[in-house]
Amino acid sequence: MDFVYPAALTFSLYAQCENYSRVSKAYQMQQTVLVCRTDHLLNLLNLLTKNRGIMMINHPLVKTLRRLRGNVRGCVYTEPLWGIPFNLYSPYVSVYMLALGLTDVQIGLLASIGLVLQVFWALMSGPITDKLGRKRTTLIFDIISWSIPCLIWAVAQNFAYFLLGAIVNSVWRVTANSWQCLLVEDTDERLLVDVYSWVYIAGLLAAFVTPLTGLLIDKYSLIPTIRGLYLLSFVMMTAKFIILNAMVTETQQGLVRMRETRHQPLFKVVGESKGVLKHILRSPATLYTAGLMIIMGITTTVRGTFWSILVTEKLLFPSASLAWYAFARSVTMLLFFFTLMPRLATKDTRKLMGVGFLGLTASQVVLLLTPVGNVWLLLLSTIVEACSIPLASTLLEKLIVLSVDAKERARIMGLLSVLVIVVTSPFGWIAGQLSGANRSWPFVLNIVLFGVGGLLTYFEGRMVRGQKALT
Repeated sequence: MDFVYPAALTFSLYAQCENYSRVSKAYQMQQTVLVCRTDHLLNLLNLLTKNRGIMMINHPLVKTLRRLRGNVRGCVYTEPLWGIPFNLYSPYVSVYMLALGLTDVQIGLLASIGLVLQVFWALMSGPITDKLGRKRTTLIFDIISWSIPCLIWAVAQNFAYFLLGAIVNSVWRVTANSWQCLLVEDTDERLLVDVYSWVYIAGLLAAFVTPLTGLLIDKYSLIPTIRGLYLLSFVMMTAKFIILNAMVTETQQGLVRMRETRHQPLFKVVGESKGVLKHILRSPATLYTAGLMIIMGITTTVRGTFWSILVTEKLLFPSASLAWYAFARSVTMLLFFFTLMPRLATKDTRKLMGVGFLGLTASQVVLLLTPVGNVWLLLLSTIVEACSIPLASTLLEKLIVLSVDAKERARIMGLLSVLVIVVTSPFGWIAGQLSGANRSWPFVLNIVLFGVGGLLTYFEGRMVRGQKALT
């Protein structure tokens, strides 16, 4: 679950851009062409689907989906109930905050506060998951961290509401750990790339209804539309948590850890994490992986928080248009998952991640070069980014699973999360300061970080090849 700090809803910025009038006609003409081209693309996809139905049934990803059994089946099959509503409201998070009177600095501060609180919950996530079990932990903390905040964001009015939402939502670090254990602990490692692909696809399914959000915003304005989406999210996510709990059982490793920690106080289990930390520090592969997790955490926070601000405030696109770019991004990623990812499953993970970081860097450069109101360059940046994310993020998830000791997975994942959050948390505030000075600067920061990510991937790959040569 990538962190994008959720906010509530706002009045559309459509009429708030002072200079909107000078780009309005040009934008509307380009937007009309974009919509027409999108319609042609959908017609083509529909035709291809009809003519290749048998091929889709035999597609490697579809075969994997049909063969899933046990906990991984419950996790994957129910994920759209979380992914779809989250991806419907997330493009509007920051512009809603702005419209309710929050400043760029306050938005960054909220992101940092949320991350700081997540340090505590990430530290506690391993012991809680071990004592309560993967299944029970996931149900309890999913409801606390998502169902309750959705109701808070649905009625948000000012900074205080967002602060309360950040406090409650920070608990998601616990369920992120327990859900990950449910997903992978009894799952064949050979299926991991396909499984994580389906987890991402579950959220991308929102692409087919995202344009409806833009139309509703045009008709009813941003506030009532997104309030409705948050209420819908509450219903869908809560249903997901209940259904998932009914479909899964405790993992074998989970049963072992529950027995081992049954008579131990919770904070004693936390204290035992010192030995696990030493194990992490002595594992170069795990440290490289932690570095990549930090980079992806920072850049995801920056993009999720400040992309919509850059697009609406500096490039002067209306808020309703954000839905179309979310649509283009999701459709591109879906096509990438179904066409290229199955062919790359057996390739060198690190080389492919390097290509992904290169593409992410290019997407940010194009974004910064986009003139005011230019639909096509913004679309190009969106598509390049969408092709690069599967290579960087999905393969990183596989790398994390393979580099972690299965016996101590919950506590190692918890400590890695703590490390990532401690390093990442100041960057919400830093990016807010950068955005306050110049809305482009947070994305200059992303360019630097993606470059560092590419270098880490290269050196980690060279280390692994050296170890293989020695053996």
